[in-house]
Amino acid sequence: MKTRITQLLEIEYPIIQGGMAWVAEYHLASAVSQAGGLGIIGAGGAPADFVCEQIRQVKAMGDKPFGVNIMLMNPEAEAIARLVVTEGVKVVTTGAGNPAKYMAMWKQAGVKVIPVVASVAMAKMMERAGADAVVAEGTESGGHIGFATTMTLVPQVVDAVKIPVIAAGGIGDGRGLAAAMMLGAEAVQMGTRFIVAKESIVHDNYKKKIISAKDIDSEVTGMSHGHPVRQLRNSMTREYLKLEKEGAPFEELEHLTLGALRKAVVEGDVINGTLMAGQIAGLIHKEQTCKEMIEEIMSEAQQAGKRFLL
Repeated sequence: MKTRITQLLEIEYPIIQGGMAWVAEYHLASAVSQAGGLGIIGAGGAPADFVCEQIRQVKAMGDKPFGVNIMLMNPEAEAIARLVVTEGVKVVTTGAGNPAKYMAMWKQAGVKVIPVVASVAMAKMMERAGADAVVAEGTESGGHIGFATTMTLVPQVVDAVKIPVIAAGGIGDGRGLAAAMMLGAEAVQMGTRFIVAKESIVHDNYKKKIISAKDIDSEVTGMSHGHPVRQLRNSMTREYLKLEKEGAPFEELEHLTLGALRKAVVEGDVINGTLMAGQIAGLIHKEQTCKEMIEEIMSEAQQAGKRFLL
């Protein structure tokens, strides 16, 4: 399945792993890349020296293309943006801000820049700024989300820009990949499915919560202050939503979630931790290697395409 994205990124399959903070580290990124997709190191709020170590670890594990996701609100975003160049990373995805001020530096170094967008307006802005492609991410995604659904956002972004579009949000199997292609996307980005990969360092408690999740088990917190986050419901989300309803100040709500993602990923605290996951969690029922996942997804997508043609 060759697309402009597979050619642009020099990957075998049009599957990109999401740059999830605390989750998307070198073990997972390397495994996805070695399996023919594009592995991504999630910088999140990490310091530049940690990201540098992650990059070098992926390099040591193989020579396949990989990328770094930069959360532009990170206080060390500029240092990481420069690190990408000095370390010879060829792909950057961005979120939580506008990467325009780094674009000239990246383009001069031959870095492919792929911002994550949640609206047509942002997609057009990123194209004008020189982005090579965009990830159109629907509200079904885990973590920080926008408001448009993948089904509505992707075709509108495809119609609005000339650069390739990658679909994200609510995609966890080959049917999702086939559907995204029908909407005009040229690859998909998946996060939740890869959380349960055997190479993922995520605590087993977290993985088991995803594997046992039902279709209605995700919750969105933070709507009251304009920073919505999708995660699996637990005691923490119930308390957060209660405080939101009572009109608690932003600082109090932030204190409740301080360090909560690490609690879930590293310590396996599924009661008070933040279990970021998309609505597709209810479709995920097993732990597999990244290679097994990608091969299964591609096989399913091909079968879905054959059914459509018949």
